Amino acid sequence: MAAIAVAAMIFTACSKSDDTPAGPSTGPSTGPTPEEPSGKEMPTWIVYEANPRFFATNDCLNALSAQLQRISDLGCNVLWIMPICEPSTASQSVGSPYSIKNYDVINPKYGTLADLQSLVNKAHGLGMKVILDWVPNHTGWDNPWIYEHPEWFLHNNKGEIVSPPGMGWNDVAQLDYSKPGVAEGMSQAIEYWVTAADVDGFRFDYASSPYIPSSFWIDLAKDLRAMKSDMILLAECSDYSFYSYGYDMIYDWGSASTISNAFLTGKTNQIVQKAQAALENVPEGDTILRYVFNHDTMAEQSINTYYGSINALPAAYVCSAMLNGTPLIYSGMDAQGLTGKQSFFNYKTITFSDQLTPVYAAINNAFKKTATVRSGSLADYSDGPVMAFTRTSGNSNMLVMVNCSGSTQKFVTPITLRYTTMTDLINGGSYSIPVEAELDPYGYMILISQ
Repeated sequence: MAAIAVAAMIFTACSKSDDTPAGPSTGPSTGPTPEEPSGKEMPTWIVYEANPRFFATNDCLNALSAQLQRISDLGCNVLWIMPICEPSTASQSVGSPYSIKNYDVINPKYGTLADLQSLVNKAHGLGMKVILDWVPNHTGWDNPWIYEHPEWFLHNNKGEIVSPPGMGWNDVAQLDYSKPGVAEGMSQAIEYWVTAADVDGFRFDYASSPYIPSSFWIDLAKDLRAMKSDMILLAECSDYSFYSYGYDMIYDWGSASTISNAFLTGKTNQIVQKAQAALENVPEGDTILRYVFNHDTMAEQSINTYYGSINALPAAYVCSAMLNGTPLIYSGMDAQGLTGKQSFFNYKTITFSDQLTPVYAAINNAFKKTATVRSGSLADYSDGPVMAFTRTSGNSNMLVMVNCSGSTQKFVTPITLRYTTMTDLINGGSYSIPVEAELDPYGYMILISQ
């Protein structure tokens, strides 16, 4: 029985990678010695990163709200909304939502506070949490703080406010947290949205800024958790220190490029290894964010070529999701007819695909159902273009196989599972493990026995 061929059923035809996939697997039948279990059962959060500018050109929050049921049906239970604050219109502006004019005002093209409150209430009714994207490092050049508190900003030796040094972000002004009042002012601006809109957490942009001290992050986490004990706090960085500061998630920065390389070269041997290395310093009960695309990646890489083909995205998502951590779907991964790079500066209403909903829903359902066994011992069987691994916890076993190529592949299965019957979490029903499994182009299987 071949794995589901999602490409043929769902996506429109598009360009394919020029790379020639490697041939069928002829790897060893016994595989490596399993690693010891980590003992970690991470939260089963599944994040949907929503760029409001992809949902409408005006009244964006209500347009996003109208899509919440579909987003919930994907299996996502955390909605991350990219910056909603009024963006800068200063002469230096380049249209970025990460250049903030007013921290306490919603972008008028997005809607009103009442619209945000309605969206949050609707999300809560669907069992979803809502986190806002927050920009603590810098402001737009027309932010009131520029005029009211110029001493809060970094200055050059001429006494002029400057942009973040060495970053090339000339559209924003660098805050200086060593100055009295900055930390308090920023904390108050952040906490306002918890009170005003009942949001459930934040994703903090450029959390690794050298101009923001650890004391700010520690105090902020304490204050936010005093407001909501189950606040979700995501730091955009790869600094494991943030876990000790009170944050739930940091980034696995290399995950997308590692998976992309596997799909483009037909060599999957680094996916499991690097994912495990990223997990080594994650405390029990915390998690790490993994993604196929986020707003930065999709702005820098073509959606139809970064993984060889647009048809490859669900398979790539399996690689991202099933190796523990918190998976993310970025708005655009669930759309029809997208090609090329997708700037998050622009307002571009895209058409979302209802056909993709059951595809991602099945993967995310498998992610949730395997929470316990995914904390068990790991054995990596990846060979050639097929990423494959097992997890074992007590009497439960999981086998994941992903064909990272656009051609049919055969894969020699682990001898310890051969001829056993497992539950197929993607296609449904039972699957008897053969000596050699056949995987359709960009096909995948997630199997469990209990």
